[in-house]
Amino acid sequence: MAEDLVLKNCDLELEVNGRDHHTADLCREKLVVRRGQPFWLTLHFEGRSYEASVDSLTFSAVTGPAPSEEAGTKARFPLSSAADEGTWTAVVMDQQDGVLSLQLSTPANAPVGLYRLTLEASTGYQGSSFVLGHFTLLFNTWCPADAVYLDSEEEREEYVLTQQGFIYQGSVKCIKSIPWNFGQFEDGILDICLTLLDMNPKFLKDACRDCSRRSSPVYMGRVVSAMVNCNDDQGVLLGRWDNDYKDGVSPMFWIGSVDILRRWKTSGCQRVKYGQCWVFAAVACTVLRCLGIPTRVVTNFNSAHDQNSNLLIEYVYNEFGEMQRDKSEMIWNYHCWAESWMSRPDLQPGYGGWQALDPTPQEKSEGTYCCGPVPVRAIKEGDLSTKYDAPFVFAEVNADVVNWIQQKDGSMRESTNTALTVGMKISTKRVGRDEREDITHTYKYPEGSPEEREAFKKANHLNKLTKKEEMGVAMRIRVAQSMNMGSDFDVFAYITNNTAETHTCRLMLHARTVSYNGILGPECGSKDLLNLSLEPSSEKSIPLRILYDKYCECLTESNLIKVRGLLIEPAANSYLLAERDIYLENPEIKIRILGEPKQNRKLVAEASLRNPLTKPLLGCTFTMEGAGLMDEQKIVDVPDAVAEGEVKVRVDLMPRHVGRHKLVVNFESDKLKSVKGFRNVIIGPA
Repeated sequence: MAEDLVLKNCDLELEVNGRDHHTADLCREKLVVRRGQPFWLTLHFEGRSYEASVDSLTFSAVTGPAPSEEAGTKARFPLSSAADEGTWTAVVMDQQDGVLSLQLSTPANAPVGLYRLTLEASTGYQGSSFVLGHFTLLFNTWCPADAVYLDSEEEREEYVLTQQGFIYQGSVKCIKSIPWNFGQFEDGILDICLTLLDMNPKFLKDACRDCSRRSSPVYMGRVVSAMVNCNDDQGVLLGRWDNDYKDGVSPMFWIGSVDILRRWKTSGCQRVKYGQCWVFAAVACTVLRCLGIPTRVVTNFNSAHDQNSNLLIEYVYNEFGEMQRDKSEMIWNYHCWAESWMSRPDLQPGYGGWQALDPTPQEKSEGTYCCGPVPVRAIKEGDLSTKYDAPFVFAEVNADVVNWIQQKDGSMRESTNTALTVGMKISTKRVGRDEREDITHTYKYPEGSPEEREAFKKANHLNKLTKKEEMGVAMRIRVAQSMNMGSDFDVFAYITNNTAETHTCRLMLHARTVSYNGILGPECGSKDLLNLSLEPSSEKSIPLRILYDKYCECLTESNLIKVRGLLIEPAANSYLLAERDIYLENPEIKIRILGEPKQNRKLVAEASLRNPLTKPLLGCTFTMEGAGLMDEQKIVDVPDAVAEGEVKVRVDLMPRHVGRHKLVVNFESDKLKSVKGFRNVIIGPA
């Protein structure tokens, strides 16, 4: 009788598997592979070699605390002669003496997560069991049978593997790109993502069912959307929008997800203070990319927050153009969410592809603060019955805005003009390039098209189907040039009279600082013209001067000023309202790389900024981070910046990986906040 087969060790072939599965950055110490694709394993036996006629090898792969074959969280499979697509299999690829080279295959719909792999080796009636090790299984966008399959290599590279990107902020007339370090392959991030899954209430309630459902990217998207905020659970981020962040970190300060996720983990999964929409979306993007789901951050300019699903945002002003009543329904200057790519077998055909996911806690979905995934195509078609949360997302890009003027006697008059269109310039980073891509057409048909009308009919958006009257007198707010932080500048009320009559009006112009979510601050400029005569078929341009001394103390970190004009014609009892949000440009951060950019060779990054103000900057700090360039975020305090002088800092880098990386920099001071900059760094081999 043959002696027992004894396993000496198991080589998980980290290097070759990491290369084949696009997980090299995750495979330095642990095995991380993607489902639906074979991976290598080498068994080294002691004493004697494996003999197919004598020995029987059976493998077991389990995930979760209560694995079962019924739930799909446990698989037992023997050594076989050929791979069987769609099932767990192990196939001998080579044998030399006591070394057995194997390929293990996993189903393309296996639950993702941490697995324990064991081997049962039996010879005759005797057998032994060996623990081969642990591995993490991820979604696989390279596998055609996986629900997250993308057929474009460029898009797979961008939406799963790229660790840096841009988020778009500012205003619809002045869109600014903010660099962001997603860092999904940085040290410890995968473990943090797995912890996040195990902290989710669905896992705590029924771990077996939750682990089983981790096979579905739809389910995982919903879990991540809920866990990135902390409103219902021990999630990652606490949202705050009142500009008081003394007991935490201002949302504008963050330049990447890595620091946020590490803080959450090291604090024992206590919420991190504070996040706003782009921070929630960016952290969700990091987690979903880390798990293998193609994901991007999108920004919707003039984004509606419609609580009662009537697709209408109504504002009430007094006769002086001042907003009445605090409102929970608002138009946000911009709002960010994530989109993830996946099939939707739970929905009708044609609804696979990009799905909107919004982790910012706004409204509850099935009792939890999360939103989506909902097919972007369903939003475009006005199909509001589609899972999940289609009415809320549809309103974000399609709601109508009505402005009412409350007169002295309490009666209401509708303003006959508003320049605000909800859902504009929907933006994301272009694939493979540091540029903005406008994806509005994926959410909306062209304005006025028959397809748009059909979508509004389907969504029962009756207000949008009403034909708007042509304006005899119109007004809009114009600017002369780009406005820089620290400067005085003019804005203009541009009024046209397209009628054959003279109109005598009162014009009130007001400028107030504003947060990106529409909350107004103090006034920083005003003008009141009591008798403005508008000649027939004429144009007038009325300037309003806005002074730095007026806005410097009350400007929020959004760098936004709202200019509103109210034109009143008493004889006709008519009101015309126009407004525009103005973004003030920050100074540029200049970044130089000193030294030869090669792998594992020290580099120096020099960042500098010139103070544009006529006053000194106090409490100056530079923050830098960059996946592949430095292990952790570095914060450096620098001397105060004299008026119109320069501040400069140098930081050591140690690039670990060959390729293109992005160094992201943030500058903070007392008067100049959240100035962002970046520099692409191409690292060559040592």
